Amino acid sequence: MSSSFRSPRLRQAALTLALCAVLPMAAAAPRPLAIGAVQGTGEHSALAGRNVTIEGVVTADWRASLGGFFVQDGGDGNDATSDALFVQTEGDVALAVGDRVRVRGEVAENAAGGQASLTTLKGARVEVLKHAQPLPLSEIAVTPADWGALEGERVRITAPLTLSGTDGLERNGELVVAFDGRLWQPSEVAVPGSAEYAQVERDNARRRLVLDDGSSQRNPARVAYLPADAMLRTGTLLTPVEGIVDRRYDGSWRLQVTAPLVPPALQRPAPPDVPGALRVASFNLENFFNGDGQGGGFPTLRGARTAEEFQAQLAKLVATIRPLRADVAALMELENDGYGPDSAIATLVKALNDGQGAAGDWRYVDAGKGPGTNPIRVGLIYRASKVKPVGKPVILEGGPFVDHSRVPLAQAFRSVAGGKPFVVVANHFKSKGCSEATGADADQHDGQACWNATRVETARRLDEWLRTDPTRSGGQRAVLLGDFNAYAQESPLRELRARGWQDAFAVAKVEQPYSYVYNGQTGRLDHALLSPALVPALRGAVEWHINADEQDALGYRERNVEGPWRSSDHDPLLLGFDP
Repeated sequence: MSSSFRSPRLRQAALTLALCAVLPMAAAAPRPLAIGAVQGTGEHSALAGRNVTIEGVVTADWRASLGGFFVQDGGDGNDATSDALFVQTEGDVALAVGDRVRVRGEVAENAAGGQASLTTLKGARVEVLKHAQPLPLSEIAVTPADWGALEGERVRITAPLTLSGTDGLERNGELVVAFDGRLWQPSEVAVPGSAEYAQVERDNARRRLVLDDGSSQRNPARVAYLPADAMLRTGTLLTPVEGIVDRRYDGSWRLQVTAPLVPPALQRPAPPDVPGALRVASFNLENFFNGDGQGGGFPTLRGARTAEEFQAQLAKLVATIRPLRADVAALMELENDGYGPDSAIATLVKALNDGQGAAGDWRYVDAGKGPGTNPIRVGLIYRASKVKPVGKPVILEGGPFVDHSRVPLAQAFRSVAGGKPFVVVANHFKSKGCSEATGADADQHDGQACWNATRVETARRLDEWLRTDPTRSGGQRAVLLGDFNAYAQESPLRELRARGWQDAFAVAKVEQPYSYVYNGQTGRLDHALLSPALVPALRGAVEWHINADEQDALGYRERNVEGPWRSSDHDPLLLGFDP
């Protein structure tokens, strides 16, 4: 044996060299990737299914509510890639916003809404490197060209966002907002199937954003980013808005809001006025059912669930109809329970007259029965000091009016001051819901939803009926009013306009009229259409935006704020005429 091995130190060194010759070196810790390299520029990460290591700062921790947290690094110098990721961990890790962390996990795509997804590190192991680090923040002053390049990032939007819908607020803590003004129902402003229609859809998708509360809880007791007593109106401008860019549930781009919003003071419209000696209104009452008419019989099929709710609903309807100062009003969604003293229409008219003295001169048109057999019906009310009925009311039954569209009601009137008779027709076309819809009435995926063929047939029959002068009043001067369950450029309205009926709001040169907000988009289901002979008498047209823009929770069933606000889901409209 060599003398060199007689030394213990040398003997240990030789043993170490021998072992290195037969054993591999221990694996070095994986080098962190830039988050932008994980995200990539495509819809999905090219590294999906692979384990990667990243480092960054925790910008939001929603493990208890969304099942993960967001982490963002300093960027990879490529504006086309996002610098943030959503992370789902294994086990419970002590974390705080502002911690700098090293994360190793599997790249996955959390699918949401078809191909849309949120790039995620799943099964991640987390090591906290530092505490209380500065949080990255980008400012957005214009509509982003590509939300994907911002996925998961912490941003502050300084561009004014228009509140476009509150439909999901109470149930999901969501608000729909938009860059550069309201989102319009595509079929309100463009013919379904046209190039213009497709352009509106693309523009809406580009401008739309959902504000969310960082939680998947349904029916939250309060929405974290709003004041407890917040009252919101569609059309309000919100700025600034701060949060994390996210994509989940239906695939919508959304902002999980991290800083409280301070909504501006409410600006609500005063009661409307129009020129003209005669005022004609239209209003969908949203299921006005009065129980047994004597304070009992609740809950009913629709509408108020208790006598107390009914009184609150009635007060709101009176607070809506009286300020309109209409001489004739067409009503929709009345309980179809006859015309006796305990009927819904009699209850409404009595409430309008109560305490009004000589001014309490409201009457209702008695059609004898119905009209129709649907649980809800249309109705007509009028002020006897202003107009008087000419002849008897008439109705149109059969065809689409048997089971679908509500039976229309027509009555001729004449001003007590004199002038020619005019006919008011109350209408309520079949709704867009798809229950039992088949064949041509099934959804044709053209933006007009279900039962469109029935609504077109309803329009055709209505026009043909009125051409026969059913009121026997020489009824060349007529107005169609009501809820047509179709937006302005949909087939039923285009059918009526092709037959000569003219949109009163177009005649009055009203820009961007609307009466209904649904799914964050604004449009008109409620219309006023004039016969050619009545057009010269029109002096003005207006909607009173007391309902469509208001939160549903402000209505009689929940918070029941005082006044006409959210007395229905539709806005009333008002027309002014010369006699």
